Amino acid sequence: MKRQLRSSNRLLSHFRLQYKVIHALILREIHTRYGRDNLGFLWVIGEPILFCAGVAIVWTAIRPAREHGLAMTALVVTGYVPLTMWRHCLGRAVKAYESNGSLLFHRQVTPFDIITARTFLEIIGTIMAGMLVLGVAIILGYMKPPQSYGLIVLGLLYQSIFCFATALLAASLSEISDLVEKVVSIISYLSLPFSGAFIMVAWLPLRYQWILLLSPMANNIEMIRGGQFGIEASVRYDLFYNTWMTVLLLLIGIILTAGVRKHLEITG
Repeated sequence: MKRQLRSSNRLLSHFRLQYKVIHALILREIHTRYGRDNLGFLWVIGEPILFCAGVAIVWTAIRPAREHGLAMTALVVTGYVPLTMWRHCLGRAVKAYESNGSLLFHRQVTPFDIITARTFLEIIGTIMAGMLVLGVAIILGYMKPPQSYGLIVLGLLYQSIFCFATALLAASLSEISDLVEKVVSIISYLSLPFSGAFIMVAWLPLRYQWILLLSPMANNIEMIRGGQFGIEASVRYDLFYNTWMTVLLLLIGIILTAGVRKHLEITG
C-alpha cells in the first residue's frame, strides 16, 4: 500500500513538473514571438482574428448570402477557424526543435514539451479568435447562435487532437529530413480541397463522399457545422473512423518524438 502511494506521489510530482515546464515554455513563446510591449500577448488571438475575420468578410461580400440553403458567413467561419488552427500548428511545428535547441540542454525540457507549448498556444488563440468572430457575426445578424454547443465542442476537441498529432509528426519529420521543411507549406495548400473547409460532404456526389471523409479534419468540420446549423444542414461524419485515425496519428507522432533527439544537432 505504501509502495503504491509513493509511486502515485512520484507520478503526480512528475505531472506537476511537466505542467510548470510547459507553462514556462508558453510564456517564453509569447514573449519571444510578440514581445512585452504594446498588445503583447493579445496578438495570440489578434493574429487569427485578422485571418478568420478577413476571409469571412471577403467571402460574405463576393459570394451569395446563402449556399445550399446555408448562410455563407457561418459556412466560412465554421470551416476557416479549424483550418487556420491546423495550418498555424503545422507551421509552428516545422524545425521547432532546431529553433529551440538551447532549451533541450535543460534536463526537464523535452521535445514533447516544446511542441505541446507551441500547439497549445495556437489552439487556444484560434479558438478564442473564432469565438470573438462568431460573437460579432451573431450580433451583426450574419450568423445565428449555434444549435448544439456540445457538438461544436466535440468537433473542436477532435480538431485540437488532430492538430497536435500532425504537429508532432511535422516537427519530428522535419528534423529527420530537410525535404519535409520544404514540402509542408505545399502540402498545406494542396490539402485544401480535402479539408472540408469550404465545402460540405453532402454537396458531393454520393460515390465521391468517402474520399472527403478520409480526412479527419473534414469529419471534424462536419461536426462543428452540425453543431452550428443543427437539422438545417445535412452533415456526414464517421466518429469511429475519425477516432481511430486520430489516435493512430497521435501514437505515431509520440513514437517519432520520443526518438527524435538522435537526429538533433544542438549547439550551445
